[in-house]
Amino acid sequence: MSPLRLFRTLAVAEAVTWALLLVGMFLKYVTETTDVAVSVFGMLHGVVFIAYVLGALVVAVDQRWGPGRTTLAVLAAIPPFATVVFDLLAERRGAFAAGWRLREPDPVTATGPDRPVGQLLRHPVQGAAIGAGAVAALTVVALLVGPPVG
Repeated sequence: MSPLRLFRTLAVAEAVTWALLLVGMFLKYVTETTDVAVSVFGMLHGVVFIAYVLGALVVAVDQRWGPGRTTLAVLAAIPPFATVVFDLLAERRGAFAAGWRLREPDPVTATGPDRPVGQLLRHPVQGAAIGAGAVAALTVVALLVGPPVG
């Protein structure tokens, strides 16, 4: 899977779960028929939100995005559907290489976050497991902190 494909998959998934959450909110607050959809879709959206942010950070490190582009990628998860808009604009501006830069070890240029991200990318099965574990752990933390205010 290329950096673009990973990012796009997560961006679209985040947008879809946003849409589901909005449907749930409509059912709860407008039609006043049920609030179950908000609970289910809210949890799903929260998990995918966390996965998107972590995935965006991995892509940002690998593709050498600057702080501005990285911040915009992360902030795009907040307004509904903005992840898809960011994805399309970033692709048009050449933000995604065809392959993963850090799949090949290069001890001379591997500094800071390049090292752990490179490890994850060179061992994709373990990297996916670590990513899933990180999403699960951050979801538990979010549940302990409580729902968003509002």
